[in-house]
Amino acid sequence: CLPANQERFAQGKLVTVQFHPSAQVVMTAGHDRSVSLFQVDGIKNPRIQSIYLERFPVYKARFSVDGEQVIATGTHHRMFFVYDMMGGSIIPIEKVRGVEERFLKNFELAPDGSFMLLTGTSGYLHLLSMKTKELISTMKVNGRCTATAFTPDSTKIYSYTKEGEVFIWDVRSRKCLHKFEDEGSLEGKCIAVSKNNQYVACGSASGVVNLYTTDVCLKQNYPKPVKAIMNLVTSATCVTFNPTTEILAVASSETDEAVKLV
Repeated sequence: CLPANQERFAQGKLVTVQFHPSAQVVMTAGHDRSVSLFQVDGIKNPRIQSIYLERFPVYKARFSVDGEQVIATGTHHRMFFVYDMMGGSIIPIEKVRGVEERFLKNFELAPDGSFMLLTGTSGYLHLLSMKTKELISTMKVNGRCTATAFTPDSTKIYSYTKEGEVFIWDVRSRKCLHKFEDEGSLEGKCIAVSKNNQYVACGSASGVVNLYTTDVCLKQNYPKPVKAIMNLVTSATCVTFNPTTEILAVASSETDEAVKLV
């Protein structure tokens, strides 16, 4: 197929590519301070629109679950932007009351569309209401949190630390249900929970991705992986399952074309 963004190639590094949850649309966002939407037909892939965020190189952008908004965080900003696709307006969220962070970069959205989880520094996790973008509660892990993932039913959060520990939180009570150590992890980088809630994948700085069954993760402190995927030589910076939980994609942003499908 032709490049999805052939009508407007980015002027800098792309950090986000995501399909719209319900329309034949793909979004790209990156360091050139723009978010672009393209109609995907595989023939022309016409550009629908681009929005430009002044002095705001994008760190991460995501469609909301209903597909009506795009949330974008910057590389060195404490604010973030909400782009309302229905109204065509760009809403800056200058400050979330109760969140004292110098930078807000990494975040996850709950699959049921109700929550947004901001990863702060020093192990703080800030749970926001998706509707109002106001703080509901703050959780804290020991060490520094590097990656988080909601379970498909949005009831639990897995948070992975730089020290290689995984904390499992109950979203409703915001209490830590369990924690376990990722086997052989020197530094946690990314985590994913499969869509059928059967597996958890943990990717570390050594390039190893450990695959666990979720029931073992909830019970044991030192669970044994079902499989350890060793093919990457640089840090595993991205893991994601396909919708039917048959394929796991593992990638590293540190070298070109470092992608494996398992």
